[in-house]
Amino acid sequence: MVIVPVILVVAGLGGAFLFTAGERSEAKNLPIKSVNFKQLHDGTYVGEYEGGKYKWRANKVQVTVSSRKVTDIKLLEHAKNQSSASTDELFGRVIQKQSLQVDTISGATLTSKAYLKAIEDALDEAQE
Repeated sequence: MVIVPVILVVAGLGGAFLFTAGERSEAKNLPIKSVNFKQLHDGTYVGEYEGGKYKWRANKVQVTVSSRKVTDIKLLEHAKNQSSASTDELFGRVIQKQSLQVDTISGATLTSKAYLKAIEDALDEAQE
């Protein structure tokens, strides 16, 4: 008697896993370009990432550049709930290293890559 509900739960979880596989694969393989931070123009720039296939990781950031260095990054909008501590840590890594080639946040790798993609979008504008 107990086996039928267990089978239904396992089947449901398996179906959900397969349903989200494309989104996870897309986010995992999201390329982050190398940006030359020394070519950035001072100003405040807004960047967005559309969030992938299901828009689960859509976000918008504001990046401040001063003296050709990223000095501040703020999360303006996001579709996925992410703790501010891990977001602040990721943004701090970008500011400290002056690079988008930073370690992602453990346990939030896919969301971290989505935030880096929005920062990349803002920095593309800062180079023009």
